[in-house]
Amino acid sequence: MTLQQLIYLTTVADCGNITEAAEKLYISQPSLSLAIHNLEKEMGVTAFVRSNKGVAVTREGEELLSYARMLLEQADNMKEHFGSGDRKAPKFSVSCQHYSFAVNAFVDLIKKYDADRYNFIIRETQTGEIIEDVADGKSEIGVIYLSEHNEEVISKLIRNNNLIFEELYVASPHVFICKKHPLAGKELIRVEDLRPYPYLVYEQGNNNSFYFSEEFMSMLDFPKNIQVRDRATLFNLVIGLNGFTVSSGIIDRKLNSSQIIAKPLDVDKTMRIGIIKKKNIVFSRYAMFYAEALKKHLSIG
Repeated sequence: MTLQQLIYLTTVADCGNITEAAEKLYISQPSLSLAIHNLEKEMGVTAFVRSNKGVAVTREGEELLSYARMLLEQADNMKEHFGSGDRKAPKFSVSCQHYSFAVNAFVDLIKKYDADRYNFIIRETQTGEIIEDVADGKSEIGVIYLSEHNEEVISKLIRNNNLIFEELYVASPHVFICKKHPLAGKELIRVEDLRPYPYLVYEQGNNNSFYFSEEFMSMLDFPKNIQVRDRATLFNLVIGLNGFTVSSGIIDRKLNSSQIIAKPLDVDKTMRIGIIKKKNIVFSRYAMFYAEALKKHLSIG
């Protein structure tokens, strides 16, 4: 197995067509097909199913691709760390739950490594997709939380995907409401106080269960529930409907609206906010900076 073979493998997967991949790699189609065949034979897997329409990645091919992308990324990190080879445009990707501190850390990263060209990605997405993104190599870091209610299920999923969780901050659950909310004057809000108001939560797709929820409490506990996909919609509804959501209490008024406030929730529970990453990898300089920036914004939140 060579790095060149891994490049061939990932390019074919990305293109979905041997001919197109060969053109992109500037090699002949027979040479590319032979290289892929030799890699499949060496690894003992069938990575692709060939047809007249192109190629489709098999299940075992997906697993092989995950390792291939990780190894290629690590090779790039190694070259960058030791200063060999051509300087490439900065590249980094993070998948996270809908946290303002995750966005602020990303802003710090851009400012730190601003250049003539770069390729940075931030995905505010569903909990299950965050784990999949990191496992598949689409993102170098994932940002999620664990607590008493979800830790058993989420931790098992993290382990099964050969990932690890690193705790960065322990937060007490807070209620996000608008300044004009009837409960805004309370110093401490009880769960019972919230029942008359709409509970706003992030929709989790096929994993729309209690364990994958970004919010600390189950929707089943409240009679009025609204599911949304993005942060702007959620906070507009918090303001417009006297709704509420439950999160870490770390709030950025520039990102979340100056009308939003955080009030402590009267529960004896905590949220362990942290990052997920692949086991035994060396972070790129961008991932290392981002993780440190996360710690900074969490500590001042």
